[in-house]
Amino acid sequence: MSRIRHSFSQLESEGRSAFIAYVMAGDPDPETSFELLRGLPEAGVDIIELGFPFTDPMADGPIIQLAGQRSLAAGTTLAGVLDMVARFREDNDKTPVVLMGYYNPISSYGVEAFLRDAPTSGVDGLIVVDLPPEEDDELCLPAMSAGIDFIRLATPTTDDRRLPQVLRNTSGFIYYVSITGITGAAAASPADIAPDVARIKSATDLPVCVGFGIRTPDVATEVARIADGAVVGSAIVQRLGQGQAPANVLGFINRLAEGVRNA
Repeated sequence: MSRIRHSFSQLESEGRSAFIAYVMAGDPDPETSFELLRGLPEAGVDIIELGFPFTDPMADGPIIQLAGQRSLAAGTTLAGVLDMVARFREDNDKTPVVLMGYYNPISSYGVEAFLRDAPTSGVDGLIVVDLPPEEDDELCLPAMSAGIDFIRLATPTTDDRRLPQVLRNTSGFIYYVSITGITGAAAASPADIAPDVARIKSATDLPVCVGFGIRTPDVATEVARIADGAVVGSAIVQRLGQGQAPANVLGFINRLAEGVRNA
């Protein structure tokens, strides 16, 4: 059983939703980033989304764009991100790690080489925001053959005609983007999210997790009551961009995790 599937199975047995945290690898520098990464499970994170930087992050707002720029300025490469995951795995073989980013760095690395190195490093899943289902042969199907879950995004504009294509060949979980637009652009509204989450859950047995626009423990609690998981990214990354120490950021993450656990 994959780490992602095992995590959701265990959470289901505990009667609670997943708390998923996104951080950008290498932001603001490799060692600070690794210190934060290593502290996420103890802070209450069930699944880690680890961003890898790209120069043209079209789906991301200014907060994560700036994180990517800081990471690139610090010399972060995709190979370095895989090394970070391997280092994390030296002490943690349980918490799932999902890489989230864009196809270009993977293509530049070489798909075959990446799908050889990523599982060896301890990567469990991929979210590649600019590869639609029509391009499944490019990375999705080879990744799944390599034992890596390929996690697809659904959005408020994913209607009933499009949804089957989004769900096809998806594994791990479905990531429902709660708002239209870029990351960090608006606050999520649980009342607006609920009907779409229910619609997607009626069409798949996979867990449905909600991200984009979750900024506070209270909203995390409300989303966790609706979905199988709540994802927080920009609110965490913003604190790193403000220069907060990893310990302070982990304290905020712990409050978010408690919000999910209180659902």
